[in-house]
Amino acid sequence: MERQAGGGILSRFRKRLPLLRAGPPQENLGEVVKEPERALEHCLPNFAGGQHFFEYLLVVSLKRKHSGEDYEPRIIYQFPKRENLLRGQQEEEDRLLGAIPLFCFPDGNERAPLTECPRETFSFVLTNVDGSRKIGYCRRLLPDGHGPRLPRVYCIISCIGCFGLFSKILDEVEKRHQISMAIIYPFMQGLREAAFPAPGKTVTLKSFIPDSGTEFISLTRPLDSHLEHVDFRSLMRCLSFEQILQIFASAVLERRVIFLAEGLSTLSQCIHATAALLYPFSWAHTYIPVVPESLLGTVCCPTPFMVGVQMRFRQEVLDSPMEEVLLVNLCEGTFLMSVGDEKDILPPKLQDDILESLSQGIKESQTSEQINEHVSRPFVQFFVKTVGHYASYIKREANGQGRFQERAFYKALTSKANRRFVKKFVKTQLFSLFIQEAEKSKNPPADYFQKKIREYEEQKKQKKPKEKTVK
Repeated sequence: MERQAGGGILSRFRKRLPLLRAGPPQENLGEVVKEPERALEHCLPNFAGGQHFFEYLLVVSLKRKHSGEDYEPRIIYQFPKRENLLRGQQEEEDRLLGAIPLFCFPDGNERAPLTECPRETFSFVLTNVDGSRKIGYCRRLLPDGHGPRLPRVYCIISCIGCFGLFSKILDEVEKRHQISMAIIYPFMQGLREAAFPAPGKTVTLKSFIPDSGTEFISLTRPLDSHLEHVDFRSLMRCLSFEQILQIFASAVLERRVIFLAEGLSTLSQCIHATAALLYPFSWAHTYIPVVPESLLGTVCCPTPFMVGVQMRFRQEVLDSPMEEVLLVNLCEGTFLMSVGDEKDILPPKLQDDILESLSQGIKESQTSEQINEHVSRPFVQFFVKTVGHYASYIKREANGQGRFQERAFYKALTSKANRRFVKKFVKTQLFSLFIQEAEKSKNPPADYFQKKIREYEEQKKQKKPKEKTVK
């Protein structure tokens, strides 16, 4: 009966919202429980540069319901206003704009005027029926004033995954909003006309602020774009390296993972960080960094998911019927539920390699980019050692189409422990989608993963002559 109740929650929103794989990375909510093989897409899109920065800037605030008893989130400001849309385009926009307030205020009945409210930056992702994905970058705060006030959310909707850069843009929007809504327009118009920079490049905007004069704002993308939507520091503050490794192992086998935390920022950052550890593979299932109260039935889904839930809903989650779930309490750094075999999923030697690399220490003076690289590197190396030889086992036909030789691929591994793991991993959506793309492409992409594969192959070649000399 409880499972049916969860489905009822989802079906009530079927007409209101776009596809929900919200977070990296959503469908008509009635389809959140769809079969895994139908769920495609990377958690967060990457771009070479040249695209527009954003589609909308929205301000979402709380307004009394018509009944007068409670508050509900509504859009009070939108830039730009869309006009002369075709009927289909208008319907799509209405669905999008109808969904966004729910994710800006996922707290449910906790909506009320406040005298103090923590300033939080978080994000969500909406995936439309056609597979296109839009990311909401949010800044929630209490407007200036005295006495109880209603929180407000600035939300930038974009197709681009770059959390750090959009956080800086939200800083600028917030600064202008404190002066006047009128000066937000020229800043956002200038941003809208600017081309999104390529990795490692900078775009500079000129903006005028009353009493301050003209300001020049520089927005720079990280050189390594596969980590530009990630900040691993929250995940490391909340959990030990051993726990992070167990979460990674659960995600690799596409199990259900639920994060619990008080803050929206913590949930958002930790779930994005976990998805990023899977690089070069992409989580292709339900993905909601902060689940609105109305959608808590998601945790009853029989398919894989990675979701974040605010701590106030902890008991509702614990009371839900769930199987093969890893329930992570980020506030206390504990696992409230687990399958029990998380320490045995990955090959022991490779687990030790990851932990040794992570424990080599992170200095306080390091930038967030350097920390991201330090944390990500051993997980990328794990995939290099286990599946980095994949390209040699894609046989090309006369028309150029590739065919992956699965059995020969995993039998090529000399380590029995590695082979046992890979035999399971090749059955996942993570690996299947990756190989499908590789089969279509005649040449491997020139990305960070391929670079690490080449480096590893070179190291093995250099090691062999030394071993022969020793003999």
